[in-house]
Amino acid sequence: MEQVSTNRSFGGEQGVYKHVSAATGTEMTFSVFVPPHQPGAKLPVVWYLSGLTCTHANVTEKGEFRRLCAELGLIFVAPDTSPRGEGVPDDPAGAYDFGLGAGFYVDATQPPFDRHYRMWSYVTQELPTLIVENFPADMERQSIMGHSMGGHGAITIALRNPGRYASVSAFAPIVAPSQVPWGEKALAGYLGEDRAAWRGHDAVALIEDGARLSALLVDQGSADPFLAEQLRPELLENTCKAAGIDLTLNLREGYDHSYYFISTFMADHLRWHAGRLGVKSE
Repeated sequence: MEQVSTNRSFGGEQGVYKHVSAATGTEMTFSVFVPPHQPGAKLPVVWYLSGLTCTHANVTEKGEFRRLCAELGLIFVAPDTSPRGEGVPDDPAGAYDFGLGAGFYVDATQPPFDRHYRMWSYVTQELPTLIVENFPADMERQSIMGHSMGGHGAITIALRNPGRYASVSAFAPIVAPSQVPWGEKALAGYLGEDRAAWRGHDAVALIEDGARLSALLVDQGSADPFLAEQLRPELLENTCKAAGIDLTLNLREGYDHSYYFISTFMADHLRWHAGRLGVKSE
């Protein structure tokens, strides 16, 4: 692991790092904020998965999470959204919703994407090992959150790893990728045309098939241009109700899909996670 940069912030350290990934076969970059802490202390970890077109940098620069993470003692980890570099295939038409910046947190099975697009393994296996080896992380206390495509990733990862995460939340998540254009394109391209294979990466389908969460927090802007066609939170709401999952779904009047929206409600989400991680919040 190589340190790209480090900056002092709210008494802690905001770092950016890169390493050669065995999962993706590429160099990967991620950011980590470590709050001020006593020597030898182990701190809870919040994972943040970003959305389409993003890298680690979007939330790192715009998310406004550091003040509260410093106060609560939370490590905040933000990986990239896809593999990058020479030889990594992209969308044939250069579209933003597939390929580079759009890994959808799956392990691709379809060539030519199966060689590098292994973001599920990267986020759930390789990166956690790197974090625990290099940072004061308490892996018994983890939470996960994300935005849009990353909200899809956070919820599906939590559903398929019961007991691993103390809590899960999302901003404007793609809740049912099997039923919307973004997801249909990505899942077909990465996993093939067999829709049965898609269900393991679809939050609504996973819940229908028996996966459960104790609770879930979702914030969605009412002025989000992708709300009706791509996000469809009502599908998650109906499925959680039928399954008895405690879903808090906040429709935020006038907010869009941007980091202006995310940064406004970031503190609410971090406090939600802190409470479930056993951290006292004022």
